[in-house]
Amino acid sequence: MLILFAALFAVSYTLHSYLSAIELSFSLFYVYLFHAIAATIVYVSVELVAENLPTQAGNAYLVLMCFKLGLFLLIFREPVFENDALTMPERIALVIPLFVFLLTEAIAVGKLLNSK
Repeated sequence: MLILFAALFAVSYTLHSYLSAIELSFSLFYVYLFHAIAATIVYVSVELVAENLPTQAGNAYLVLMCFKLGLFLLIFREPVFENDALTMPERIALVIPLFVFLLTEAIAVGKLLNSK
């Protein structure tokens, strides 16, 4: 799964930065890097919980998603959320990596939980 998240990071970041026509007020690389690392940590953690406490793996996933969101807000608070003048392309550039990795992570965790 680590290879999948690394490949997804490389492909999606490269494609997004190539297609992005404007200069962003934040680092798109760090946004993608955060989501790739966080998705990997969440998946590995849920896999460990599923091996030891299979009935609690779904709850662990939900808790880890809340922590992931909170950590994103803490790390990117200043460059993103204190900037009131974010343009629509900048807002979309924040949401794309979130949904790319969230969808991949949810599918991977869903397959993991169905196999246990």
